[in-house]
Amino acid sequence: MSVLAAIAVLAVLILVHELGHFVAARSQGIYANRFSLGFGPILWKYQGTETEYAIRAFPLGGFVGFPDDDPDSDIPPNDPNLLRNRPILDRAIVISAGVIANLIFAYLVLVLQLGIVGIPEKFNYQPGVIVQPVNEQSIAYQAGIREGDIVLAINGQELPASEKSTAILTKEIQTHPNQEISLKVQQKDQQVSLKITPTKGADGKGLVGIQLGPNGKPVFRRPSNPFEIFGIAANRFQQLFVGTLNGFGQLITNFQQTIGQVSGPVNIVKVGAKLAADDSTNLLSFAAIISINLAIINILPLPALDGGQLAFLLIEGLRGKPLPSRIQEGVMQTGLVLLLGLGIFLIVKETIQLTTQ
Repeated sequence: MSVLAAIAVLAVLILVHELGHFVAARSQGIYANRFSLGFGPILWKYQGTETEYAIRAFPLGGFVGFPDDDPDSDIPPNDPNLLRNRPILDRAIVISAGVIANLIFAYLVLVLQLGIVGIPEKFNYQPGVIVQPVNEQSIAYQAGIREGDIVLAINGQELPASEKSTAILTKEIQTHPNQEISLKVQQKDQQVSLKITPTKGADGKGLVGIQLGPNGKPVFRRPSNPFEIFGIAANRFQQLFVGTLNGFGQLITNFQQTIGQVSGPVNIVKVGAKLAADDSTNLLSFAAIISINLAIINILPLPALDGGQLAFLLIEGLRGKPLPSRIQEGVMQTGLVLLLGLGIFLIVKETIQLTTQ
């Protein structure tokens, strides 16, 4: 059930994204003849007055279709309500609306979560730091560290039951590149001693390929008023947004060390399922984080993404006329093939990892 819940969350996020495009188009009187959730064979469809609504077999995707290039459309090619005949600003609104919808949805989900579980008041810390290797190729995994392990001490220094623990562990790892360090680790019901040697990163700091988290649980209280929820949700949204941007920045500036952290649909569903199994309200945080990631990914100026189409509009604005159709179609088709190839590669890779664990 937790796996189905995670898949449902992803389907909702895609629906929100496509609804953004659809509503932005229809609110401006722009024709949209298809609205589809998913790809592949049609499972259900309904023909409205102007739009065909459909649910397809594979839910992790979707699209809004426009009649501009539909050979079966009986709309005159010079109709002002075709998307391609609208001013650049109108088209930019339609193209960027999916990203905006995902960001707004992420914020509202955070508001809902705070309204359900309450406001975080304090954190009940326990000794140590909860850790997770970024992948099976990481130094941490090779040294014997597994997801959910708790590092209790590093180089003989006990990690206290406080917010300082993660900083202490991070500092010890970063200041010992190419030097062996010792760890005392709680693995389920037993304590073990492990040796690990951080590699030297591009900035000279030690790296082991590990994610850190505080050991403990937050304590919640009821909000004093609705405005408190909106304010705290805004701060949380800003933290997630900036953190996601920094993550993409690290992927660019420190590609070799961070590429292993890139996840595809299978791992995303796996993480969502685990969160749902621990606490169903965690799905709200999961939805907000993935929605922000989806927005930022789509706004990147890459072919076949919303950002790529906005880049074409920018070029059109600077040139005073659009690029030739054959160039745009060639770039978009190439980008689509590459993205689909990457997606299939990640799905196959993560499925194999999942079945061998």
